[in-house]
Amino acid sequence: MTFPADRPRRLRRTPALRRLVAETRLHPADFILPVFVREGLEEPQPITSMPGVVQHTEQSLLDAAEEAADLGLGGIMLFGIPVVRDAEGTASLDPQGILNRSIAAVKRRVGDRLPVMSDLCLDEFTDHGHCGVLTADGAVDNDATLEIYARMGVAQAEAGADVVAPSGMMDGQVAVIRQALDEAGHQDVAILAYSAKYASAYYGPFREAVDSQLQGDRRTYQMDAANRSEGLREADLDLAEGADMLMVKPATAYLDVLSDVAESSDVPVSAYQVSGEYAMIEAAAANGWVDRRAVVLEALTSIRRAGATNVLTYHAAEAARWLRDG
Repeated sequence: MTFPADRPRRLRRTPALRRLVAETRLHPADFILPVFVREGLEEPQPITSMPGVVQHTEQSLLDAAEEAADLGLGGIMLFGIPVVRDAEGTASLDPQGILNRSIAAVKRRVGDRLPVMSDLCLDEFTDHGHCGVLTADGAVDNDATLEIYARMGVAQAEAGADVVAPSGMMDGQVAVIRQALDEAGHQDVAILAYSAKYASAYYGPFREAVDSQLQGDRRTYQMDAANRSEGLREADLDLAEGADMLMVKPATAYLDVLSDVAESSDVPVSAYQVSGEYAMIEAAAANGWVDRRAVVLEALTSIRRAGATNVLTYHAAEAARWLRDG
């Protein structure tokens, strides 16, 4: 005699049956590859806290973009690391600055085969490491920062970015960038808003990746890890201001927030599997404690299962090759 409760086990019996009824599937187009390009490098520079990830030279960046396009990734997200920094991050506005000229070079290489995305924030460009300009007493000046963000958005669009991604968590950032883009004739450039970006301990290796100058933290403008509903409120604000896509960052420790935002949003929702998430997997795998490939794919599946349309992940190219090669 059999019972209805037996049915799930019947459908788990073989890999082919499990594949048949899988509710969540991974595809290379689900992945966005974050990349770092550092001005003045002659050889790619390994990032010690993120094994397998490098600060790219301008040439190796193009090779990575070409591979990403060939693999059918969903996009590539560029972070620029300049030689010279100052209090207002002026290198971010220079058409020949490292980020803007790299956007242009990547766009020339991949054309429309791969969406070219650019981080829109001042933290890589300021000598104090904050995401905005500072007042005399050291607080981030939201409105003064917005003026620069608007100009950054136009500069990145003129360099060829398909998508600009404001990540500084300044109030009103999406609205001012959208207005600036439209007024400059870049109505077709999309905005991926870092809507629910938490002040997270998981960002540690990223500080090395961008040679961060930050002393202290960003808790006055990034979100508190204790707050769930606030993430949905922030996402709603960005939607009202004209965001084309939303992001939750980090991913794994905030799957509840991701699920909330994905369920309520009528635009695509990204999740960023950040540097610390990557580093933990790599460290555990290096010690033989976990099956690296299995854990990477399980983590990515969990993020997609929670509702992410796509995932920014440093494992993007490798995961795409695994999916391609079987």
